[in-house]
Amino acid sequence: MRFRRYAPIAGLVLFVIALQLALSAAGAAYYFTQITMSVYYSLVALGLCLLMGYAGQISLGHAGFFAIGGYTSAFLTTYNIAAGGGAARLLQPLGLLVDQQDLYGNAVLHLSPWLALAVAMAITTAVALLVGLPVIRLRGHYLAMATLGFGIIIYRVVLGTAGLGEADGFSDVPPFRLFGWLEVNGRKPFAVQNYYIAWTLVAVVMLLGANLVRSRVGRALRSIRENEEAADALGVNVARYKLTVFVLSAWLAALAGAFATHYRGGIGPSEATTFKSIRYVAIVAAGGMTNLWGALVMGVLLNFLSLRGVFGSYDDAVFGAILIGIMLLAPDGLVRVPRIFRRIRKRFDGSLAA
Repeated sequence: MRFRRYAPIAGLVLFVIALQLALSAAGAAYYFTQITMSVYYSLVALGLCLLMGYAGQISLGHAGFFAIGGYTSAFLTTYNIAAGGGAARLLQPLGLLVDQQDLYGNAVLHLSPWLALAVAMAITTAVALLVGLPVIRLRGHYLAMATLGFGIIIYRVVLGTAGLGEADGFSDVPPFRLFGWLEVNGRKPFAVQNYYIAWTLVAVVMLLGANLVRSRVGRALRSIRENEEAADALGVNVARYKLTVFVLSAWLAALAGAFATHYRGGIGPSEATTFKSIRYVAIVAAGGMTNLWGALVMGVLLNFLSLRGVFGSYDDAVFGAILIGIMLLAPDGLVRVPRIFRRIRKRFDGSLAA
């Protein structure tokens, strides 16, 4: 039973290793940058899949949560702290400050990326609760319009705030040192290392997400999606579950934003646009609303093609067309990865029985 449950994760690990070895052997290591960024973007799609597919709540503002995570981490890790100030005396003994050099070679202190990430997640939680509490009682297009309004607000804030770089955003964001010799940055010598860091993060999220949807919570979410009144009559706390999954999906978006910002070394207001949110919705629709594996596959594939410039100047139009086409022709999505694994399991079980 445990083998069957974790076989997809094992398959993902083998695929990731095989892909890395193949690209390295073929001298195509330049693909690692786009693949790694695509993996981080797919985290947003996974959270949105839980929200849309299992709780039945649509969101057109998840690019805003991505921006909250990225901008908060970028601001705090690039903000100069006086070496002899009270903040330095308080935080430096705790290991929450990082010694760095500015452009002129002067020693400066910045907040540790770990502390910045914790603050980013705390702000995300507060904002998600602030947005989620009033909108969880909305349905259909009313919910879509409410989250759309939230996304527009975040975009205008990051675009018009001088402290957040306005139209230029942030650059020269320092690496995120995880532990030991592992760190999140986009420099060429760290390409393979960051490839595995991104995929490890996604594998953990997939493992937790798969366990979640199989649990009692997952069954409660599916009942809410099918019929809220019936779920409430059966004793399901509809408001609490909807708010919890909304906050969880916001966490994944903010986490992706923080890691992607440190990996890329910066972030701009383009990450918070409305169409970015629509792109995530299109990816989830293409993968299948109730298919975490489909959201992962389509998230990595479509974002990779986009980052490689395959769609050219028609990038936004392609994602719009994908969304329309999926809704009209394939509402269940294009990818049904779990079915493939079930077939493999049946053949495996049959061979053992023979």
